[in-house]
Amino acid sequence: MNDTAVPARTLLFIGDSITDAGRREDPEHLGFGYVRLIAEHFSAHEPDARVLNTGIGGNRVPDLVARFGPDCLDLAPDVVTLYVGVNDTWRRYDSDDPTSVEDFEAGYRYLLDQLSGARPGVPVLLILPFVADIDEEKARYHEDLAPKVARIRALAREFGHPVVDTEHLLERAYAAGHTPATIAEDGVHPTIAGHRLLADAWLAAFATVDPRR
Repeated sequence: MNDTAVPARTLLFIGDSITDAGRREDPEHLGFGYVRLIAEHFSAHEPDARVLNTGIGGNRVPDLVARFGPDCLDLAPDVVTLYVGVNDTWRRYDSDDPTSVEDFEAGYRYLLDQLSGARPGVPVLLILPFVADIDEEKARYHEDLAPKVARIRALAREFGHPVVDTEHLLERAYAAGHTPATIAEDGVHPTIAGHRLLADAWLAAFATVDPRR
């Protein structure tokens, strides 16, 4: 019998409103989206694990850069998930406040460089931002979002981090009978079904890099 205790690990999720999902109204501070669903998985299969949600609605890449120390690195996570980017596109259309692809990549690279320096070797998962085409307006967002997603994919390859591929997620969901509105009613914020699909996709991606498997 092996009595060696396995250290409890901390899984941290940082991003925008999709990660936030009402966490500040939740006594458990998990929110009511995909992070909670993942936390429920770990409570069953790895009960000593700690899941932290530091998402803040409306955040863009520069916001994560500004708070990455206290809201990520200082918490000594053993697994980190970044989910940011849709607001860097959205603000171009609703506030005339665009983010260039170059600035987006520079900020995102800074986050990954900080993780490489402060938490070398920890699994880092990158969730690709997405827009569901509920109408012509949201469909236009792809012209701005697609180049940013391409930069995240390139950074993932460069740093060796897995992506949670929401583009493939949407393709599979539509093939199964979903519509854009059943995934994200406003085109951006996932429905209950959308959050379930995100959580499942995250678990599948994490299984490829989980050192305990």
